[in-house]
Amino acid sequence: MINQHKVSIFISRTEDGFNYFSHDKLFIMLDAATDKMDGLNVNIEESWNKQIANEWEAPYFKELVQFLRAELANNEIIYPPREQIFAAFENTPFDQVKVVIIGQDPYHGIGQANGLCFSVAPGVRIPPSLKNIFKELNRDLGIEIPQLGDLSPWSKQGVLLLNATLTVRANQAGSHQNKGWEKFTDAVIKSISENREHVVFMLWGNYAKQKASSVDRSKHLVLEAAHPSPLARTGFSGCAHFSKANEYLVKNNISPIDWRL
Repeated sequence: MINQHKVSIFISRTEDGFNYFSHDKLFIMLDAATDKMDGLNVNIEESWNKQIANEWEAPYFKELVQFLRAELANNEIIYPPREQIFAAFENTPFDQVKVVIIGQDPYHGIGQANGLCFSVAPGVRIPPSLKNIFKELNRDLGIEIPQLGDLSPWSKQGVLLLNATLTVRANQAGSHQNKGWEKFTDAVIKSISENREHVVFMLWGNYAKQKASSVDRSKHLVLEAAHPSPLARTGFSGCAHFSKANEYLVKNNISPIDWRL
């Protein structure tokens, strides 16, 4: 049953029947039996839908869904799990966004991705970049280094953990890049910049910096640092983004983030 607080956008249907994946927040019709698809059916959290509803009917988004259909028709495994593809939006409604952290694409290993950038599902080994994030959290705020890598408690406080690409083929990093997701997430970032005030953008690495180039720095705080990956040439350690974000939020009469996990 569709949650009454979500918005359903029915566009059309396939002609020879369909297979689909669905939950109360995302529903995309897929037909593995034919190459023709006339449209899709999407549910997304209502406050986000008001901002990005036009994206569903954009040519690039229809092409993206065609691509995803083809992946499933070829029995490709896609991460994160289907019900978590839009988890960042469901956990953090548009009008509750306080901080935006931008990643590139989901983890591509078994059981890792949970729809939130840098985050992994409970019980999964913590990746190197996330270890460095936790080390900086400890250095910056004295918070004990977490033993689990699930960042959903952050997202539920207003931290939008946004990957530029929302899906990936199993064991193939970057396999769903340049298929349309980047245009969708560009629209998301633009909407936040234009329609919200006093949001903190944490940009780690050159990719994130370029991705958020449209952010209005007169309205928002932009914090930049090297990527937390151990492979980054310049250090992520010492950026103090967590304390700086909270200082900015408090200064603007916004409740700070409890970064403990």
